[in-house]
Amino acid sequence: MATWPVLLQAEAALASTTDPVSQGIVAVLLVGVFVLLTIEAAHRVVVVLGAVGVLWAITYFTPYHLLSFEATAEALDLNVLVLLAGMMAVVGVLKTTGVFEWSIARMLARAKGRPILILSLVAWFTALASAFLDNVTTVVFMTPVALGLARRLNLAPAAVVLPMVMASNIGGTATLIGDPPNIMIGSGAGLSFIDFIENLTPPILVMMFWLVFYSERYYARELAAGRGDAGLDHPAPTILDPDLARWMLAISIGILAGFLTHHITHMPAAVPATIGAAAALIVQDRLYIRRHHPTASERVHGVLAVTERDIEWPTLAFFGFLFIIVGAAVETGLIATMARALQDGVVAGSETLGLTPAGTLFFAALIICWVAGIMSALIDNIPFVAVAIPVVAQLAGGLPGDTEVLWWALSLGACLGGNATPIGASANVTTIGLAEREGARITFGAFARFGGVVAFGTLVIATAWLAVFIYLGKATADWSAFGIAAALAAFRLLRRKVAGA
Repeated sequence: MATWPVLLQAEAALASTTDPVSQGIVAVLLVGVFVLLTIEAAHRVVVVLGAVGVLWAITYFTPYHLLSFEATAEALDLNVLVLLAGMMAVVGVLKTTGVFEWSIARMLARAKGRPILILSLVAWFTALASAFLDNVTTVVFMTPVALGLARRLNLAPAAVVLPMVMASNIGGTATLIGDPPNIMIGSGAGLSFIDFIENLTPPILVMMFWLVFYSERYYARELAAGRGDAGLDHPAPTILDPDLARWMLAISIGILAGFLTHHITHMPAAVPATIGAAAALIVQDRLYIRRHHPTASERVHGVLAVTERDIEWPTLAFFGFLFIIVGAAVETGLIATMARALQDGVVAGSETLGLTPAGTLFFAALIICWVAGIMSALIDNIPFVAVAIPVVAQLAGGLPGDTEVLWWALSLGACLGGNATPIGASANVTTIGLAEREGARITFGAFARFGGVVAFGTLVIATAWLAVFIYLGKATADWSAFGIAAALAAFRLLRRKVAGA
């Protein structure tokens, strides 16, 4: 019994310190990780593993306790890690059916081998899928398709993969379930699935046109050099295993149903993904045994192949170590300090500039949107959003006008800013890891040069939409965005018709 006080004292001694020095150390670690990833001084897993090693060395050998080993469990987002592993397993089984090769051939035929049209189809399809699936799930399915298309068209993988992953982040912003921060915001603010679609779909449509336009300009040389007749000179491949493909279709629908009924079942996304992965591996195993009657020594298929080849373990390790570093930022109070600075900045700015009520609301929305965007480019957006929700709720309670717009500002900034860097969104890290496994290496710099402009452009569009929403009303903002999107769509169709495309 006498040992209990000693144990409690030991736990208290290792509680994270929240003094400015501790917060400063974590800030330096975060900046160091970002710099090392930018210059590619080492593999990304080595960078974050080294940072965690330094973090724990400081925690246990100095008075500054950043994050103890025991507190690591709370920092790890098992929902993300298990979701990723489960969906990678599902895709691994799906790949054996030949459905990806079949989809690539159908898309090539639909676009008649034209690289520009294929880029547009991939981006729009990915955005639509990401609106109704978690964007990480979407890129797990779409990355093999994008890489296959790039190979068939003799394109640099980045020319198809980067617009695809950015479309997933943009499309996922439109709905409650498309991006994890939206689930948190919807829960914290009491916003429904329909609220997100009604408010965020209009600006997202305009952003998608911007993404496709910029992608076509940025990769103009690569697209012009692509083989226009690729895939048209030989018969389209067929599904290799129709029985397993039909089972996988049913399993995929079940996983989607699990995602869409989250508000009823309260299942984290990892649960239906894990159930689906288990079902896929069981069905694959049973079909294999029925057809081949293998001996015990011959059973080298299914789960062994999937776990060894298709689950991207380095990506999962990168996420895990990154969660630990961000967890230290949360536990030492670094993120809370930044959130309080956001609140103080809104109040001080309004008083200094003598803003009107509408001006104050727009100023608050502007700061929330851009700070969330910048933070999401540098660290994972989930812990920041978790801390920002009570700050936004407090601001909303003290400002005049339709303060619901502050939640849309937070959602837009957190989801769109992640496109700026490879570590800004879970979908980015997943895509780069999957591409690297297929031999397509996309550097940190290549991603940031393209993604930084995409993120900046979408945040500018978000700013314009927020201004119209606040000064002219929600209806005017929505109809203006729909009108611009319709005009852009008509212009693109007319230009293709004139060009004979």
